[in-house]
Amino acid sequence: MKKVLEFLRVGRPNHDADAERDPPPESQFFITGFQDAVAEPATRATWAERARAMGARRLAHEPAARRLKELWTQDRFMAGLSSQDLENCARHFEFWAVDADRDVIEQNEPGSFMLVVLHGVIAVDRQQPWGERVRLTESRAGSVLGEMSLLDAGPRASYCTTLRPCEVAVLEASMLDALIERDPASAVRIVGSLARRLSLRLRKLGAPSIGPSA
Repeated sequence: MKKVLEFLRVGRPNHDADAERDPPPESQFFITGFQDAVAEPATRATWAERARAMGARRLAHEPAARRLKELWTQDRFMAGLSSQDLENCARHFEFWAVDADRDVIEQNEPGSFMLVVLHGVIAVDRQQPWGERVRLTESRAGSVLGEMSLLDAGPRASYCTTLRPCEVAVLEASMLDALIERDPASAVRIVGSLARRLSLRLRKLGAPSIGPSA
């Protein structure tokens, strides 16, 4: 996480003259993951693949974006985002309707997206070694799912399954890259807000397990 914030603060590291003449595109930062990521970037599951498999349907952008901004205005972790930050961030999300009983996130997959629940309920379950799924929590409107794997390119910790028809906002790694390139100040604040959310969750758990985060 420290590398993420440092990158956003100062930009690309300047290793040598060749790198300066021909730098890698900034928009590849999150889509390729980190050098020490657990999974190879090419194996990361994309939302486009998941949406096709589930039969998810796109929502009209404007009303769904308005719902996202409304929820985040009430979210204490997003309190540092200005109205312009919210507008910049919402522009980079996609919005989808998902039927009940669909795994929007699968345990152990190396994910490349996060979700914000706009409407509905999503169960967060941990599959045990013997195959049983244990319910950790149920996420409702405003809940963020999958942000840890989005930021560190690591494997998912849990299954996230819709318990009823849901509407979700989706931020892909490529979309976060685009936000960094176009609106770096807003990107810094949203990544910082996600980091604070994760930090508090881990402190509450007080254990090596990453708990209900996906």
